[in-house]
Amino acid sequence: MEFSLFVHMERLTPDQPHDQLNEEFIALCKMADEAGMRAVWTGEHHGMEFTIAPNPLMSLVNIAHHTKNVRLGTGTVIAPFWHPIKLAGEAASADLLTGGRIELGIARGAYSYEYERLLPGMDAWEAGQRMREITPLLRKLWAGDCAHEGEFFQFPATTSAPKPVQPDGPPIWIAARDPNSHEFGVHNGFNIQVTPLWMGMEEIETLMGRFNDACASYDGPRPKIMLLHHTYVGSDEADVAVAAKELSRFYCYFGAWFQNKRPVSQGLIAPLTEDEMAANALMAPENMARDLTIGTADQVVDRIKTYEDLGYDEYSFWIDSGMSFERKRASLARFIDDVMPAFQ
Repeated sequence: MEFSLFVHMERLTPDQPHDQLNEEFIALCKMADEAGMRAVWTGEHHGMEFTIAPNPLMSLVNIAHHTKNVRLGTGTVIAPFWHPIKLAGEAASADLLTGGRIELGIARGAYSYEYERLLPGMDAWEAGQRMREITPLLRKLWAGDCAHEGEFFQFPATTSAPKPVQPDGPPIWIAARDPNSHEFGVHNGFNIQVTPLWMGMEEIETLMGRFNDACASYDGPRPKIMLLHHTYVGSDEADVAVAAKELSRFYCYFGAWFQNKRPVSQGLIAPLTEDEMAANALMAPENMARDLTIGTADQVVDRIKTYEDLGYDEYSFWIDSGMSFERKRASLARFIDDVMPAFQ
């Protein structure tokens, strides 16, 4: 089992300075690097202070100047917002600027809030079809002289400039959930990222089953699969209980952004009331404690060993949570000091 950190800037109130959030973001990435984590992942989102990440490649190039060894992954770029020539070139440029440390996670996107602003009228189905057309073109563009006539893109022979440092280009990861997306990723030789969100062990097992099914019908080398999950390592049971409440709040806001029904001003969604959050039984703190990877160090070790036994190759510590920087840092430190050694 290898470990990585999944992290963004997140701004919950207007009084939080962006420059301070950026410093805290870099500090967490440096902790991951110094601890020997394999990778840092950061994604792409637009117009949302909830997750501040308009260009992950720009963020990763900056992180490269503050770290030494950690791999730098997009978790994820939203494929339909990119032209394949532009994505191939910018990913290759980032690979050059980071000395060959880039990994490229790709997804169709999830927030209709973003779709209606960047590509009005596009739905999740079309977004998925765009991802399926774009992603296989990247290696062809890195190899050079790729011409294409597709449903969404048409262009004459084109070569990525620059070319990536890594011989075959950055490793590509597909964010997969349904069986078809697992099959698409595996059969194209891409690695797989899965995110069970709040849905617990049953979903974690289901996603691994879909990956195994896709591998069983593929003749090539078995790709890797990464599990991305909200994680908190508490100092004691009382601390874990506080984290469960904080993650309950996070997921209530996550759901509100996903539903795209509440007003948004200055990039901040209209605040949820305590009554509204209490009424969201699905996201209750006791469910967070049951279904997320949170607990004392020994409890978290036991949970991750279960994931390892299922066959996951990498576990990514999802630290976005609405918690204070101090609480995030303390949890990550306990993960580094008290959880990771159990897997070495």
